Amino acid sequence: MSLTSTAHELVTLASGGEGGGNHESLNPYFVGAGAFVALMLLLFITISFNRDR
Repeated sequence: MSLTSTAHELVTLASGGEGGGNHESLNPYFVGAGAFVALMLLLFITISFNRDR
């Protein structure tokens, strides 16, 4: 694999070629809500271990 072919593949991938990047089954609201819940859970765990102050 040469440098020019690698660069061409990266440009094609970055421009959204070959089908695009959006997956039909991924709802952005569901992904965002899941990430929010996961971060809130991690925050709760972090706060619960810091009760000595």
